[in-house]
Amino acid sequence: MSKAVYPGSFDPITNGHLDIIKRAAKMFDELHILVSYNIDKKSMYNIEDRIEMIKRSTKNLKNVVISTSNDLVVNYCKENKITVIVRGIRNFLDYENEFSLHQYNKEIYNDIDTVLLMPSLENLIVSSSSIKELMKFNHPVDKYVPEEILDILYK
Repeated sequence: MSKAVYPGSFDPITNGHLDIIKRAAKMFDELHILVSYNIDKKSMYNIEDRIEMIKRSTKNLKNVVISTSNDLVVNYCKENKITVIVRGIRNFLDYENEFSLHQYNKEIYNDIDTVLLMPSLENLIVSSSSIKELMKFNHPVDKYVPEEILDILYK
């Protein structure tokens, strides 16, 4: 059985995330969506809300497992016998970051590989950080996030 993990803060989940999730779910028998802690980001939504948003957005994907961890993603992979990390990259800065992370991950867990997926054109500029900024200034974000989570976003 092929297993992969798609980690992120998902604060909140966006249409860009969902695009990567749907595509990765077709590539692997089991896809773990890992809501992970990011020391560089201040969360707008608590873990429970983020998990609920992911559940609603992925309810039709039967091979998705939703988990959370405060540990390194690569340690989660080792514990769950996962050998592929899926990441979405929008630009060269994302690529540089993912390239470095891959090297560290290989040092920790030699069996790990990283699959990089490019965004679709309509999701090229979508990011959780931008969504949060737009929301802070009361700008609608409906076209950037799954419809199933709008009530949580606007509560």
